[in-house]
Amino acid sequence: TPVAATWTLEFPFRRSVGPVIGAFLGGLRDQQVLGARTAGGRVLVPPLEYDPDTGEATTDMVEVGTAGVVEHSAWTPEPLRHHPLDRPFAWVLVRLDGADTTLLHACDSGSAAAAVPGTRVRIRWRDEREGKITDIECFEPEGS
Repeated sequence: TPVAATWTLEFPFRRSVGPVIGAFLGGLRDQQVLGARTAGGRVLVPPLEYDPDTGEATTDMVEVGTAGVVEHSAWTPEPLRHHPLDRPFAWVLVRLDGADTTLLHACDSGSAAAAVPGTRVRIRWRDEREGKITDIECFEPEGS
């Protein structure tokens, strides 16, 4: 007779975040978003430790806005248990004001039509923040 067993394979680890990612996460705790400026003047959000175009280190951290524009979105009509919201929502790539790259996060828009490219959104912060990306509870359309 066949034997069946259920088990979970995990790869737990800890990572030292360093000065660039550490500054970004500390900023989130304080309700501000920091990006890394490259030697060419681009502002990367979330920040990277190295310029993806040149490989040079990025050390200049600059504050960007907490609102921006949706560049891409994907509607999630039936969230899964591990998703950030327990109701239908959109995954969005947001270019925050002052940034040259996009940040992926959830958007509590209420409908797919309310989170299309071009929509202005703003960050909804968690009440209690810990210096993690989840300090951003989600994005929501401006004016909501």
